[in-house]
Amino acid sequence: MGYFALLFAFSRWTGRRATNETFYRADRQSPWYMVAFGMVGASISGITFVSVPGMVLVSQMNYLQTCMGFILGYVVVAFLLLPLYYKLNLTSIYAYLGQRLGQRSHKTGSWFFLLSKMTGAAVRFYVVCIILQRFVFEPQGVPFAVTTLLLVLLIWLYTRKGGIKTLVWTDSLQTLCLFTALLIIIYKVATDLNLSMGDAVSAISQSELSRVFVFDDWVSKQNFWKQFLSGVFIVLVMTGVDQDMMQKNLTCKTLRGAQKDMCTYGVAFLPANLLFLSLGVLLTMWYQQQGMTMPVMGDELLPMYVGQAGSLVMVLFVLGIVAASFSSADSALTSLTTIYCVDILGQKDNELLRKRTHLAMCAIFVLFILFFMVVNSTSLIDAIYIICSYTYGPLLGLFAYGLLTKQGVNDRLVPYIAVASPLLCYAIDYGVGQMTGYHFGYELLMLNGLITFVGLYLSSKL
Repeated sequence: MGYFALLFAFSRWTGRRATNETFYRADRQSPWYMVAFGMVGASISGITFVSVPGMVLVSQMNYLQTCMGFILGYVVVAFLLLPLYYKLNLTSIYAYLGQRLGQRSHKTGSWFFLLSKMTGAAVRFYVVCIILQRFVFEPQGVPFAVTTLLLVLLIWLYTRKGGIKTLVWTDSLQTLCLFTALLIIIYKVATDLNLSMGDAVSAISQSELSRVFVFDDWVSKQNFWKQFLSGVFIVLVMTGVDQDMMQKNLTCKTLRGAQKDMCTYGVAFLPANLLFLSLGVLLTMWYQQQGMTMPVMGDELLPMYVGQAGSLVMVLFVLGIVAASFSSADSALTSLTTIYCVDILGQKDNELLRKRTHLAMCAIFVLFILFFMVVNSTSLIDAIYIICSYTYGPLLGLFAYGLLTKQGVNDRLVPYIAVASPLLCYAIDYGVGQMTGYHFGYELLMLNGLITFVGLYLSSKL
């Protein structure tokens, strides 16, 4: 309760005399260091908190190769895209597509973001709701639908006035809670293994699961260059052309501050994910020490430990999950409201419309989560999540075309190109898999963007 009390205290403070400009851009008065610290937590979802430790069972610490690519990606975004967004004084980054390529390109980028972000964020929050239901609400006899409604209602209550200004401060609180919980859980696992922190570091470094680099297998999805370049492009798409991730960065007082903020939290991803993966290595040692069977699914590595480690670890685990999931879901709902009001309806200054839209987005969010609960099919949810990942390719292609060429496009054809590109990518991936057994990994995003880019270029000739 104390955690939520702090959230509402920040909301009350930041929501005073709030206007639409406050909700969308925090009046462009955010301190860069607060944005940077909060963005670390906002970029780590509840699924990350659960899944990354379990990655060591399948791919050791190879994920850090992708995190190294993140650093370069954030530098590119900071010095290529941020100057453009600040120069144009944008509220929605997709307005750039309208100025550069045309109205339909603008709407296409906005709709792709709306559909993919709503679905993807709902899938991620659904998984978190399941975990919280399992550890917190089910023992109290609370139905899943009530759990979902309550959690989303809490998000709406503390973001409805201050919007993005509130999130800059609450994200910092949630980042602090997230890493406090993570560090204490790591300490608890090390203690259970009768290891000092120095001994734990040595044990992790000597474990076969601590391998980071893969240079010797060019076919493997874990090959360094595939992972590194994928990390660069993941940041370009998941941050640089994603309104959810960029909106807080556009609240800094100056471009220079925004660049410092982005480069700072970009570098922070490497040690942050190293902590999660180190926890995974320690957990495997704990399972071996206890003579327990290792979970088949990596996502169960941490939850199974939590279920047997006592009430303190369970409280810390729940706190970490809540902090991670709230800081990603609240910003998603705020950015969805921004795009619908500013881009789709063109009503940036209508405060009543913004409030109603924000409430409607929260209601739709709840319906999506309850739909996933009714379906209750892991394969379908995975399929939906994969489809969402495909939809970022057209955004990459649209922005790359606008930035790297001086040509126009056939604006009338842009929506069709954007829809055809992920479908063609899926067909290529399926065909290559059938013929060679190889399936694309993160590099599919680059292929998707390239197909969109080529389609836009060809359309300019028509």
